[in-house]
Amino acid sequence: MQAASRESYAAAAERLDAYARGAEPAAVATTGDEVLSVARLLRDQPRLRRALSDPARSGGDRSGLAGSILSGKIGPDAARLVVDIVSSRWSSSAELLEAIERIGVEALLASADRSGDLGEVEDELFRFGQVVSGDPELASALANPIAPVGQRAELTRSLLEGKAKPVTVRLVEVALAGFGGRSFDGGLTRLVELAAERRDRQVAYVTVAAPLTDAEEERLGGTLSGIYGREVTVKQTVDPAVLGGMSVRVGADLYDGTVLRRLTDTRNALAKR
Repeated sequence: MQAASRESYAAAAERLDAYARGAEPAAVATTGDEVLSVARLLRDQPRLRRALSDPARSGGDRSGLAGSILSGKIGPDAARLVVDIVSSRWSSSAELLEAIERIGVEALLASADRSGDLGEVEDELFRFGQVVSGDPELASALANPIAPVGQRAELTRSLLEGKAKPVTVRLVEVALAGFGGRSFDGGLTRLVELAAERRDRQVAYVTVAAPLTDAEEERLGGTLSGIYGREVTVKQTVDPAVLGGMSVRVGADLYDGTVLRRLTDTRNALAKR
């Protein structure tokens, strides 16, 4: 986001957090769903999206337009959040859409936080991503852009309902719809990171040939927390192809100490001689 949009988003996030602190978790989740429904509307209606972000119109004019469209269609809490967002300055219509979608997601995460389930939701999102990546047929079915989102969402519900938190199921559906313009697996990864951020944590993606023990995972998390100055959550992927050692990715930082990487580097060095 550009500077003006970042300032507007920060203000919207503060309003959401103030609302979530005083509301019941179920109400916050409903508000999140309703805000996401507005994001879907704006994604499908580019002319409306441009009108609601037009800098030539006053904030009051834009918020009045949004209020008239949303009146009676979503709850008052969701409507207030969206109207406040629309009244702010946005650098582009795409950044307005991004902000509304992100606020909807953050409301779902806030509801899980209020219920004490946020850590579990974070883990469930990651584990489901692992299940999908380990099943090529399922991965192809969920990533198929030709299949309607509703059909793919029904498939994920059949896999997750009764086995995962309702917020997890809903967030998987958000990823299926292309959260933030990302692929399904990219959307899931971003949602895991947003859940961690709400808990003031950073995510370390660790690839190993064999699972780390609890003690090893705890030591690694402690070491990374010391490096990054905040608590780090370790997410393991087991891949026998790496042979040994481990690869660790934290944000844009990659530490690849796998045997496979060392063998590849050696092979490349020999090929240059």
